Amino acid sequence: QVQLVESGGGLVQPGGSLRLSCAASGRTFSTYTMGWFRQAPGKEREFVAAISWSGAMTTYADSVKGRFTISRDNAKNTVYLQMSSLKPEDTAVYYCAARAGPLVLNPGVVHFGAWGQGTQVTVSS
Repeated sequence: QVQLVESGGGLVQPGGSLRLSCAASGRTFSTYTMGWFRQAPGKEREFVAAISWSGAMTTYADSVKGRFTISRDNAKNTVYLQMSSLKPEDTAVYYCAARAGPLVLNPGVVHFGAWGQGTQVTVSS
C-alpha cells in the first residue's frame, strides 16, 4: 500500500499562487493514478484533479480548470498541484490520493484507495 504525505499548503492572498506536493512511498508509485481532492468546512470532499500513471492524461473539476495544473515526477515519487489565480472559495484542506487503476473522468472518493493526511490552503486577504 502506498503512503502519501502532502506539503506546501499555507495562507495566500486572492489572485496568488501556491504549489502543493505529495510524496509517495513505495516502488510502485509509477503504476498509480494520482489525484487531488479538497474538503472545505461543512462540505463533502470533492474532486480537484487527477493524472494517469504516465502523466500523459489529466482531468480537472470545472471549478479549477484553467487555474490549476496537476503533474507528476515518477523518478521522485511525487505529484504536484500548481494552483494559480486562487479564490477565497478554494480555501480547504487538500488531500492527495492514489488509485490502483486507470484514470477515470471526474472520479469520486470511492475510486481512490490511499489518502494523505491533508494540507490546509487558505485564500484570504
